[in-house]
Amino acid sequence: MALRIEDYALIGDCRTAALVGKNGSIDWLCVPRFDSGACFAALLGTAENGRWQIAPAEKIRRISRRYRPGTLVLETEFETDSGSVAVIDAMAMTTETPTVLRLVEGRGGRVPMRLDLSIRFDYGSIVPWVRRTDGSISAIGGPDMLRFTAGAEIRGEGLTTVADFTVADGQRIPFEATWHPSHEPCPRQVDVERAIEETTEWWGRWSQGCPDVEGDTEAVRRSLITLKALTFAPTGGIVAAPTTSLPECPGGVRNWDYRYCWIRDATFTLYSLMTSGYLEEARQWRDWLLRAVAGQPAELQIMYGLSGERRLTELELPWLPGYESSRPVRIGNAASNQFQLDVFGEVIDALYQGRRDGIAPLEEGWRVEHLLLNHLETAWTLPDEGIWEVRGERRPFTHSKVMAWVAFDRAVKSVEQFQVEGPVERWRAVRDQIHAEVCRDGFNSELNAFVQSYGTNRLDASLLMVPLVGFLPADDPRVLGTVAAIERRLMKAGFVARYETDPEVDGLPPGEGSFLPCTFWYADNLGLQGRADEARLIFDRLLAIRNDVGLLAEEYDSTTGRQLGNFPQAFSHVSLINTAHNLGRGRRPAELRRRP
Repeated sequence: MALRIEDYALIGDCRTAALVGKNGSIDWLCVPRFDSGACFAALLGTAENGRWQIAPAEKIRRISRRYRPGTLVLETEFETDSGSVAVIDAMAMTTETPTVLRLVEGRGGRVPMRLDLSIRFDYGSIVPWVRRTDGSISAIGGPDMLRFTAGAEIRGEGLTTVADFTVADGQRIPFEATWHPSHEPCPRQVDVERAIEETTEWWGRWSQGCPDVEGDTEAVRRSLITLKALTFAPTGGIVAAPTTSLPECPGGVRNWDYRYCWIRDATFTLYSLMTSGYLEEARQWRDWLLRAVAGQPAELQIMYGLSGERRLTELELPWLPGYESSRPVRIGNAASNQFQLDVFGEVIDALYQGRRDGIAPLEEGWRVEHLLLNHLETAWTLPDEGIWEVRGERRPFTHSKVMAWVAFDRAVKSVEQFQVEGPVERWRAVRDQIHAEVCRDGFNSELNAFVQSYGTNRLDASLLMVPLVGFLPADDPRVLGTVAAIERRLMKAGFVARYETDPEVDGLPPGEGSFLPCTFWYADNLGLQGRADEARLIFDRLLAIRNDVGLLAEEYDSTTGRQLGNFPQAFSHVSLINTAHNLGRGRRPAELRRRP
């Protein structure tokens, strides 16, 4: 059985990533890309679905772990009656193919150790052929080959490779696993200790660019490192998370594949990178965005693959029992075929933010905006599946209409501020029309709040975006009423739920934790209202639920004190970065983006 979600840590090489548990087990690794099949899938099943554990062979008295400062190099230290030992984990940043580096380091006494390695390709479904070659083993299964090299004597037990060894104080024992296509020659073996040091230096150089953020620098730095780790370096695309099917409710069916790039995250991701000084990463993300959305405006998707792929066919893997029996286990994501109106606003807002904050504009970027806006002039009136990707019928979601307003607002601003050409008077007219309709049909006067969709009384935390995107000022009575209503009905123990669930609307049974980005947005709203102490309290509460190495999942269950959903979640860390800047510097998104 897998550990609690928060008991995992992330290592990665900006192509793929692995989750390492407190028990020294790598329970998740997809190779060679984030969205490839997993060779270790115990996270969604059992050890028989693939894992690689290195841990003491006797009772453990204490476990502590940390990342080396400013890096993605993980150190897990075990204390036993015999002494102490650390397992240092990283993925090499200097190799051409994914390489997992593990170094066992004695830090006192003599500790007996046990290694268990089960390689299972294609999400735990393929037991590979294994052969020994020159002190290593090679595991092959179809297109995949994994070479495993050990600094201790290994042997086979059934369908598992094991080793029993002892590590003394000051002793270092290296292990390495390298993936490569089975039809190509095996890459050269790496010096594990040297590769770990090179990887430590690589991350240290990169993270030096993190700015000081008034007491929150380390939290922001860790989130930026996590965001970088979730970037697919060859294209600049940023995955929502490196995992699939970690549940929003254990034992439930809300289990989705997040190993793709969501358009919705674009504006906030760009903002977090630019305000933190990482303009090159912001430019790469902007460029990925333009390549991905190229095509007919009516075919704009809410998410794409790492290289901009459009077919993300959703399948179920029946052989995996799921994390804590949360079925089905899914790969692919059918929401990629949904119509979600808000993504038009996200694309155009992201391009506007890049243009405003100094990323060199691309001529085709403005052409893309023209095409999208021409389509949106009529499409904005249509119902859609909305920001939460409901699997019920389409509805006139208020947040979607607000983001359609954002699209035309940013287009008008671009003409006014950057001397680009466009039918600005027509865009102003559409902008005003959308604004009037949302204020009329999206606001419930009995609740004194904006509601999830026109004509309903259901609250939705996505409406916290109304002041953050500049649709209305934060002190507008309708905004104040909306925030107050969300405080009354969507907050639990200081955390904000996404919306009031309704199976008829959702197309799914109820049950999930509080959505962490919404809680960050709530803190942003408090800051904009001048409620600085309350905003800080909420932000500190969010910081406190990070795991021991500073990582956040998508959701949090305040009743059980557990993180839920795919992990680590880019959107949660992007929101952390932005709120830290907002509360620390007073440089708030709404003030920057507000309509003139």
